[in-house]
Amino acid sequence: MTTQAIQIQTYGGPEVLVPAELPTPEPGPGEVLVRAAASGVNFIDIYHRTGAYPQPLPFVPGVEGAGTIVAVGPDVPDLRVGDRVGWCNDLGSYADHVKLPAAHVVTLPDDVSEELAAASMLQGATAHYLTHASYPVRPGQTVLVHAAAGGTGQLVTQYAHALGARVIATVSTDAKEAVARAAGADEVLRYDDDVAKEVRRLTDGEGVAAVFDGVGRATFDVSLASLAPRGTLVTFGSASGVVAPVDIARLAQGSFFVTRPSLGHHLRTREELVERLSDVLARLADGSLRVTVTERFPLADAAAAHTALASRRTTGKLLLIP
Repeated sequence: MTTQAIQIQTYGGPEVLVPAELPTPEPGPGEVLVRAAASGVNFIDIYHRTGAYPQPLPFVPGVEGAGTIVAVGPDVPDLRVGDRVGWCNDLGSYADHVKLPAAHVVTLPDDVSEELAAASMLQGATAHYLTHASYPVRPGQTVLVHAAAGGTGQLVTQYAHALGARVIATVSTDAKEAVARAAGADEVLRYDDDVAKEVRRLTDGEGVAAVFDGVGRATFDVSLASLAPRGTLVTFGSASGVVAPVDIARLAQGSFFVTRPSLGHHLRTREELVERLSDVLARLADGSLRVTVTERFPLADAAAAHTALASRRTTGKLLLIP
């Protein structure tokens, strides 16, 4: 039995995403084999592909997906063949069969489809830890969310809104403004506005309690300039490029806090993973968290999916369908 997958043999552009036929893995102790229904496409996949986050070559990219368990290894007491599950932060997900540690998967509610779960695992868990751990958002605060029409940006906006915050968002177009407002943004700015000046105007000169910045180099200075005294800048992505080294003395301008978190450090235990993903899935099930799949690509067209994501013209989520 073989598995259809995308394999990277050398770092580079989208063209290095090569379809491959590989032996289907067998689950060992504590592992399950999942027939994937969909795999999510994320910026971290681009970082893996280019070598910005290097992996041993060759490898199968992709860290997120959902599907049905088709085999269970020894010492897996609580999962069965036929269970529908989702996962995030596990390399090897661009394939029609994915071997995973049983401790890294969660079962899906009956009313959450595999596609919706695959679209929500990584970005949902990210939005959860950003707004609950990196900076715990509190009612009545004002926060700034960059790229609020993107996949993660929409979820951060929804979580911040649900936690009682006033959300100022940045986007690039009228269409993306509509997306950000639908996610719960109260005020929407364009990148070519004087964002920091507008944030001060909207906050009576105070600035925001926190900035959630997945854009990186292009927005870092604006993010710092938008903070209230003792505010927190959460920089969690590099869509526009890696932030240049920063003179730490700049933080004294407002006694600012800056953090650069990663998902793996917020899913260190089975309990933490279940807590975050269960909250995401419960909100998806009751409709209080919304995720839109905007494009679906055949697995073999992974290169086209990466090109679309890197363009930053997309809103919502891109999926690969085996």
